[in-house]
Amino acid sequence: MNRLAKYIIVITTVSAAVMELVDTSIVNVAITDMAGSLGVSIEDISWVITSYAIANVIIIPLTSFLAEYFGRKNYYLASMIIFTLASYMCGQSTGLVEIIIWRFIQGVGGGALLSTSQAILFDAFSEKDRPIASGLFGMGMVLGPTFGPTIGGLIINHFSWPLIFMINVPIGIVATLLAYTFVEKKPKEGEHKKGMYIDYTGILFLAAGIGCLQYVLERGQTEDWFSSNTIRICSAIALAGIASFIIRELNIKKPAVNLRVMGNRNLVFTTIFTFVVGFGLYTSVFVYPVLAQRVMGFTAYETGLSLLAPSLISVILMPVIGKVMSKGVSSIPFVVTGFILFALFTFLASRMSPDAGSWDFFLPFIIRSAGLSMVMLPLINQAVAGLQPKDYAAGIALNNMIRQLGGAFGIAIANNYIAHHYLIHRMNLVSNLSQGSPALTQRLSSISQGLTSRAGIDSATAAHSALAIVNMQVDRQAYYLSYLDTFRLISLFFILIIPFVTFLRAKKKTFGGGDSAVMEAH
Repeated sequence: MNRLAKYIIVITTVSAAVMELVDTSIVNVAITDMAGSLGVSIEDISWVITSYAIANVIIIPLTSFLAEYFGRKNYYLASMIIFTLASYMCGQSTGLVEIIIWRFIQGVGGGALLSTSQAILFDAFSEKDRPIASGLFGMGMVLGPTFGPTIGGLIINHFSWPLIFMINVPIGIVATLLAYTFVEKKPKEGEHKKGMYIDYTGILFLAAGIGCLQYVLERGQTEDWFSSNTIRICSAIALAGIASFIIRELNIKKPAVNLRVMGNRNLVFTTIFTFVVGFGLYTSVFVYPVLAQRVMGFTAYETGLSLLAPSLISVILMPVIGKVMSKGVSSIPFVVTGFILFALFTFLASRMSPDAGSWDFFLPFIIRSAGLSMVMLPLINQAVAGLQPKDYAAGIALNNMIRQLGGAFGIAIANNYIAHHYLIHRMNLVSNLSQGSPALTQRLSSISQGLTSRAGIDSATAAHSALAIVNMQVDRQAYYLSYLDTFRLISLFFILIIPFVTFLRAKKKTFGGGDSAVMEAH
């Protein structure tokens, strides 16, 4: 493969992965506008987010089988076309059910882009240079979820919500044409389709188990968890479906998802670390925007910009780290440093003042980007380290699914944690506002006088409004404290995972005259 073709494959695969990851978060800042435009409630329109996530998490582990069945290039092109067409139809939708269906179809196409893009990119590089490929792909993994709120906020501020879907169309068309022209077919790719065994039962168990699990994680807080019959039923289906899926896939000759690759202990430990990275990556992107907008008064666009600028450091760091690793430097110091830096980021974020401006978050988010760059790249590379080339796709798909589930678990835990700690902090704050308290009386009097003099309202109305304002301030402070608690919780996860590095060791292998650090389990 010539150098130009390799560069084009890098641009195509990374762009496709970023496009898919952007769509996991771009809708979050637009749901209010979408609800108003379609005439539905916020709870109803949130299905646009849930349906995409469910489709994503079901299709990701199946990408290895589907790529083998249809041929990897054919499957990749078909997925791009499905994603692009569904994006267009989402932008053209005029009803709730219509957009939910197209959003699910978009998730089916998008789920394939992540793992298949990574596999194609890895094949474009020699094994010695694979850490460089990991670095390039890792940029997309970090920047994708970060770009979402920024692009979404910009579009909502200046245009209308359909553009958050329509923006995918020209990118998808160009990426499809480039992939068709430059992505090479593997030898005998897709030729074994005739007579190939399809594990329909395993696919059904996977769809039921993982789909219901994702539903529970996405909708649990909204439906008050196990007080809801739907959540209880979906939890039971998830448990039974996943257990049945694992048992079946380990006991048939041609499974839909090759779980036997998890017999590689290196991949097992990699997925543990990847789960925690997904937890931190997606939860921090979820918690910070609501803190910034609900407590600090940032607009969606301001919030996105404050996330975007420091995250661009990954564009510099990822290729550099990949180049260093390709020279044989051990991955372990990068992993340890990355987790320490991310824990430091959450610690700094947990100490922010409610009056902080966007620039106050610049240094913490620089540290976050540096930490993710150092931890993400080795884990992407280690997802295939020690596997046979024929098992790369299965290892990559499982690793990507675990990252997505880590994010889903993280957001679900954060939602529940925030709600619980909000009530605790509110009760504590209210307990200090006893009737007749001099501080409370003085505060209410000051607000009432200000309303009377500036707004010209009568004293009784001013007194009632003053109570409402104090109540809002208590709410704001309670939410603020609960968000800081959540950052501390994320920090705890990253600190606790560090000792598990002792189960890993660096082993150098030589690939055609160069060294590459490969992390393997004892």
